[in-house]
Order: sequence, then structure tokens, then C-alpha cells
Amino acid sequence: MAGPLLISPPDLFFFFIIFFIFSSAITPIIGEEEYSYVKRVNPKKMKTPKSKVSHFRLYWHDIVSGSNPTSVPVIKPMNNSSTFFGLVNMIDNPLTIGPKLSSKMVGKAQGFYAGADQDEVGFLMVMNFVFIDGKYNGSMFTVLGRNSVLSKVREMEVIGGSGLFRFARGYVQAKTYMFNNTSGDATVQYNAHVMHY
Repeated sequence: MAGPLLISPPDLFFFFIIFFIFSSAITPIIGEEEYSYVKRVNPKKMKTPKSKVSHFRLYWHDIVSGSNPTSVPVIKPMNNSSTFFGLVNMIDNPLTIGPKLSSKMVGKAQGFYAGADQDEVGFLMVMNFVFIDGKYNGSMFTVLGRNSVLSKVREMEVIGGSGLFRFARGYVQAKTYMFNNTSGDATVQYNAHVMHY
């Protein structure tokens, strides 16, 4: 019967040195392969202009009635919930410079809102404010947040953007301008404060 394998301290030290050298040599190779798709960028070399804050006052028209709605339900609320819990509406809502739908349209709010509160009417808002007018034409910023629609003023985050709104961040404040109890149509004033380049 064989006895226990005994390793002398010099052999153990030699084994440790070989293991350390081998593992040190392999780690950079694995590390480079694993993250070869990432490259650090010096922000100073990106030549980004100085950031600024822009304030936009826009009117968001949620039209659920008529033959050409801009907001359509894709999932109905759960068990006819009084808080619209579970409802998901896809939107392509006009953004105008005045409260009337006939005022100049400068963009669209595209995305969805979903009933996300079982105790009160509260929506998860996920939408892009896509501009179609002037120097902002083709640019957009993204709004994400909770909209407790019965509150006088609701605040949501601006979490990014593209075009003139690259690296955008900020917030919007929404205030209901008009809600039609019969049709379900609504007009909401959005004050957006957006930091961008």
C-alpha cells in the first residue's frame, strides 16, 4: 500500500513559482480575447462641444378615439382594473408647440405606456420624443419614468438621445392640460429640461 505523498518545502516553492508564472502568462491572453470588442476612449479626443441645457415646452396629444387614433391598446387591463393595471398602449402621439392639435407639430412621442400600479392610476412611460422640425429634425431624446396621472405635476427622466441629443440627460415635467372623459383623449404639457451637446 502506498503511503501519503509528501512534498518538501523546496518542491512546494518550486511548484508555486511554476504555477504563478503559468497563470500570469495565460491571464492576459484570455483577458484580451474576452474583451477584444471593447476599447477605452479618451473623452478629450472625442471633440465633443461644451454641454448646454435646453428647455422645450411641448404639448403631447394622446388620441384614443376616432378613426385615426395615435394611441392604441395592445394589451387590455387586467380584470377591468379601475387603475388600468396591465394595460399597454402603443403611441405615435403628435408633439405640438401649442395646446391645440391644429398648432404646429414639431415632432412625435413614439413608444408605449403601461398600467403599472394596482392602487392608483400610474403608468410606466417609455417614449422617444422624435423631432421633425428645424435644426432638431431627425434628433430625439428618450423619456422613461413613472407617470402618476392624477398628480398635478409628474416628473420623469430623460435617459439618452441621438443626433443633437447624444449623451442627453435631464428630466421632464408633465401637466395635464385637457382630458376628455367621454372620448378618453388627453393633451398634456411637457416641460423638458435636457442637457446635451
